[in-house]
Amino acid sequence: MSKNTIKDNELSEEVQEKMNESVEKKVEETQNFLRSIFSTNRLSSYLVAKNLPFAAFVALLGLVYISNRHLAERTVRSIDRLGRDVKELSWDYKSLSAELMKLTTQTEIAKRADTLGLRERTEPPIKLEVVKEK
Repeated sequence: MSKNTIKDNELSEEVQEKMNESVEKKVEETQNFLRSIFSTNRLSSYLVAKNLPFAAFVALLGLVYISNRHLAERTVRSIDRLGRDVKELSWDYKSLSAELMKLTTQTEIAKRADTLGLRERTEPPIKLEVVKEK
């Protein structure tokens, strides 16, 4: 395998001059643009009117972004609140279910029936048979 080396190809004077000219031209265009924006005589109604649709579009995008952010935050808060409500209702369901299970045990039913004067049977039920006459 060969070793990595840096090629030192020097550019010709013509190419260097062309590159320098293009760079200088770009710098000059940038300076002219900045001068036209910040100069008081150029900052006229024409420049404002020319860029007004773009500025309105950017402002509209900003408003849409802000409203979308508020909507997302409101939705997240709503989801969080509903999650807490679901947890609370789940706890209520579990406690009521446990209480109902306790109230429907045989001993609890016997205690409640005793207050009404009813008692649990101690002897098995009697089977009645009907004899058919022929």
